[in-house]
Parts: sequence; structure tokens; C-alpha cells
Amino acid sequence: MLNPDSNIILKSGLYIVATPIGNLRDISLRALDVLRACDVIMCEDTRVTRKLLAAHQIKARLYSYNDHSDDARRSSIIEQVKEGKAIALVSDAGMPLISDPGYKLVRDAREADIYVTTIPGANAPLAALQISGLPSDQFCFLGFLPHKAGARIKMLGSWKSVPATLICFTSAPRLMASIEDVATALGARDIAVVREITKMYEEVRKGSPSDLLDYYGEHGLPKGEIVLVIAPPDETEFSDDAIADMIRDALKSMRTKEAAGFVANITGLKKNDLYNIALSIDKED
Repeated sequence: MLNPDSNIILKSGLYIVATPIGNLRDISLRALDVLRACDVIMCEDTRVTRKLLAAHQIKARLYSYNDHSDDARRSSIIEQVKEGKAIALVSDAGMPLISDPGYKLVRDAREADIYVTTIPGANAPLAALQISGLPSDQFCFLGFLPHKAGARIKMLGSWKSVPATLICFTSAPRLMASIEDVATALGARDIAVVREITKMYEEVRKGSPSDLLDYYGEHGLPKGEIVLVIAPPDETEFSDDAIADMIRDALKSMRTKEAAGFVANITGLKKNDLYNIALSIDKED
């Protein structure tokens, strides 16, 4: 539809719009076009979104939405789109749905066969990965770490064998405990503590868990929102016995070559070396 305050015409649909994660100028021209032209903006916190809109001289109808909103609210949004309206969905910062509200609404919108598109932009996990100095060819985003130590250790431990850099969110008050639990679950891997991304006090502090614990113990906890970027496992983290056990488990349901490839993907070790180990285990059995 054509918003009277804009000369841009949007087709009816749901527009998932990325917003800045810190610096208010980190918003795309297309995102500004959509926010100006849409009929309604659904947001996490109308106060936060209103500040962004004011910085770019945008007037719009704002309504709050999060994934705790009831089915009636989602149905109302879907009906408005069916009536021809263009509705934008924003979160307080970054890409909606990435540890932010929106999944249920997008699910329902797609089931209703209405137009859904994304206006991509700032993203805290990817920005942290970029400036962490840790490998970026393979990575996994774990979302927010659980509040309790036992749950954190269990969750982190389930990712121990994944040959990729791990990215997760934590809060400043739980930073020391989170670092300790990373060490408990994953060993002495390097960690980059990335905070205040795109803001004046942006900082990356990288080191072993013990180095970081010593630093924050001496200097105190940092402020701001924190992303932890955790180095992938080193090949030496897998003992010969552990590798043999992994291959034996794989051989229960796979052929020798497949088992070698499967374990290679998990450990990052050479497939040919693992194939030879698998052959030896096959002969033993």
C-alpha cells in the first residue's frame, strides 16, 4: 500500500526489518524506505523503536509484538495483511527472530500463504565473529547461554565435538561464571569477549579462560551486552581412544568409508587417516 507520508509503494505482506545493534546509522536505505512506507510497525518495545524512527525523521503507527503475544494478536496481523496492508516487524536491535521475537508470526504468515520478505542488516553474532580473530569458515550460533551453571555446562558440552567456532550471548553479571563453564565443558579454548559492538566503547578481549578470569577479576566486570566467541576444538582434544570409540559407534550403522567421513566431519581430522583406523577396527571385530 501507499503510506501518505511516503512515495514508496509496498505490496501487502510482512517485512522483517533489521535495525541497528548500536550505532543508529547502521540501517540500510531499503530498511528506511520500508519503515516510511509501511502501514504498521510491530516492535518489541515501542519506546526503543520510537527513538530509532525519530533519529531518521520517520512517523509511523507502532504496536508492540513479541512471541508471548497471543494467537489473537498474530491472527489480527495476518488479517491486516490479507486486507492489503504492509506490516513491518522489527526487534529492539539487530535481525528479528535471531534470539528475538518473530518466529511464530512468520510461521503463521507462511501458513496463511501471505508475502513474507526480509530487509537484512546488522547482526550481533556475525559482527562479533568478524572482529573476534577466531576462525570464521564454520560457526554455530547457540543463542543465550542458560542462567544456571548445570544447564550451561550441559548445553555447551553437547557442542564439544562440533568442529566450528561457537557464538553465544551472555550478560555481564554472568560473564565470569560463563567463562568458567566454557572451560569446564570445552577445555582451555580461546574465547573472545566482544561487547558494545558498533558503539563508542566497543571492545574485543581475547584469551584463554584463565587469562580472561584473571583480567576481569582484577579489573571488574564490563558493562554492556556481551557476545562470546569460542574457538573450535583443536585436533589434540580428541584422544586416540576417543577417536576409536567414535569410529566403532559409526561402524554400527555405516560402511567403513562412510564412518571415516562422518568422524572426519566431527573432529576435523584427515579422512584417509580415519579410514585406515576404521579398517583396523573392522578387522579386529
